Amino acid sequence: MTDKTEAHHSRDDGLPDPVMEGPGLFGDAPPAAPAPAPEPQTSSPYRVLARKYRPTTFDDLIGQEAMVRTLRNAFALGRVAHAFMLTGVRGVGKTTTARIIARALNCIGPDGKGGPTADPCGVCANCVAILNDRHPDVLEMDAASRTGVDDVREIIEATRFRPMQGRMKVFIIDEVHMLSRNAFNALLKTLEEPPAQVTFIFATTELRKVPVTVLSRCQRFDLRRVPQADLAALFARIAEKEQVRLSEDALALIARAADGSVRDGLSLLDQAIAQGEDAAEIGASVVSDMLGLADRQVVFDLLDAAMTGKPDQALALADAAHARGADLGLVLGDMLDLIHTISRLRAVPSLRDSADMPEAERVRGTEMAEALPVPVLMRAWQMLVKGLKEVEMAPDRRAAADMVLIRLCYVADLPSPEDLVRRLSGQGGQTPSALSEARSDGGRSGGQDGPPPLRMVAGTSVAARGAPAAVAAVAVQEPVPEHDLTPVPVPDAEPDPVPAPEPQGPVVPRTWREAVALVKDQREALLHGSLRNGVHVISFSPGAITMRMQPGLPADLPRQFQKVLENASGMSWRIRLSQEEGEPTLDEQGAEIIQFQRRTAQAHPLVKAILAVFPDAELGDVQDHALDEYGLPPEEPPELVFAPLDAELLDEDERPSDPGLSID
Repeated sequence: MTDKTEAHHSRDDGLPDPVMEGPGLFGDAPPAAPAPAPEPQTSSPYRVLARKYRPTTFDDLIGQEAMVRTLRNAFALGRVAHAFMLTGVRGVGKTTTARIIARALNCIGPDGKGGPTADPCGVCANCVAILNDRHPDVLEMDAASRTGVDDVREIIEATRFRPMQGRMKVFIIDEVHMLSRNAFNALLKTLEEPPAQVTFIFATTELRKVPVTVLSRCQRFDLRRVPQADLAALFARIAEKEQVRLSEDALALIARAADGSVRDGLSLLDQAIAQGEDAAEIGASVVSDMLGLADRQVVFDLLDAAMTGKPDQALALADAAHARGADLGLVLGDMLDLIHTISRLRAVPSLRDSADMPEAERVRGTEMAEALPVPVLMRAWQMLVKGLKEVEMAPDRRAAADMVLIRLCYVADLPSPEDLVRRLSGQGGQTPSALSEARSDGGRSGGQDGPPPLRMVAGTSVAARGAPAAVAAVAVQEPVPEHDLTPVPVPDAEPDPVPAPEPQGPVVPRTWREAVALVKDQREALLHGSLRNGVHVISFSPGAITMRMQPGLPADLPRQFQKVLENASGMSWRIRLSQEEGEPTLDEQGAEIIQFQRRTAQAHPLVKAILAVFPDAELGDVQDHALDEYGLPPEEPPELVFAPLDAELLDEDERPSDPGLSID
């Protein structure tokens, strides 16, 4: 017996020794169980932030308020569609939304008696199974790998059976645009009239590739890009939960690089967290190096150097960015994005107070928007767009980027086409040399080899009306009639130069219309449009204006108007705002005259006769060339010539026929 017991305790087959349970044979207490050996600690695999913080309810979705509101109302009213089409860029929540809809359809509540709800409980068997991707009635299919008609036939066959565990069978087909044409055709009939317990949810990034016959059978939701401010706020909350500190500039860079995609942004945030130390704050420089971007201030400095014509400084900044690992092609893209931001700030000044505008764009962007005119910005935009294409095609990206920067620097101080025309037209009213040489050559050759001889028209003075000199020299000429064979003598000597027009002095507008036109002459297009469309003048006199502004106009409009008037007139102006009604705007006055002329034209007998013969004809725009650019008649008062008191009255026959002659 003892030998058997010893043999029993000395077994070495690897099995644990039996432990006696309950009281012993003689009533003694059972022996204490041996302490279990500690199990080796196995760390769970790391879950990326995009999976760890995936939304599980409609409240967790950001940037999709319209879709969430529609789905909530549909569940509340019991009007849930049988097929959904979710479209949008990558990473905005299409598949996540599909899973939330599947949980909302199958949730039974904690007590097991609940119905479809827009707020699934998350604790019932159906919710837990769907969250863990193991629910038998929620089937996900990747159409990118299963594109054939046989795969769709399996889905159609599965719709004939009732759900095994949940309330509804939900088929989630991702990247549905990858299905073949035959697969779409096989799905049409089932999609149009599915069984009552079946719901289809499609997700795609290429909506235009989905047949219209499929789209017409689905309720479509366009998931928009998530705004950068919402992305930055989300990343800040997640970083706080992960006990990591990132600067606001770093979060803004990640949000901008995400381009509206939550998943892309979370992947970048995961990468940025791995870049930083445990206790230190992750700054914008770390994120810029990670993304291969230049620092935002470097982009501002680079654009400033290019716009001020400093190629040495621009190339030095580009070399420093390249040494830090930045791709110069991406740097040019950042410059293009910055020019777009500056142009928006110049066109819409109210954006400077927007909460979505980063601090760098708000401060330095505003300064550059005030310093750079719109033509210069547009020219830089076109050059950078073309330069980016050159960088992509060039064998050496860095050399191509340097050439783009050098080109941008050397055209920074070139005049715009308007300035060039203005400079050419201000050369004393003389004809350009090419035109003079052509005219002289034609005179010396007798007009045989060159163009037909031209002669001046008497009594015409275009230059006196302010036309450019080159245009005036051509506009006052006309060809000699064919029957006039008398040669026109052309002197060999150069004609006397036309005296240069004296520079115009200060211009003082006498009426409200002249004041608004003066703003246009000063090339203030935005201010001119606001004055023309949204300002009602109450009283006007040289130096003092009282007006009323319509809602929505910039608050600093009176100050801008006053500055333009003072610079052009050389005198001080006082502009006062009032709430009185005032006169209609210039556009409203012009519209009234146009309508009056249109009614007058419609009442003309000839127009009536034409419309009677051609019933389908319509009266087009009525144009009156006597009206000015505002559609109003000229307001120049006729000059009155007063005769002296001792002048004698003339008979009708004695009056001069030429109205331009004066009476002595």
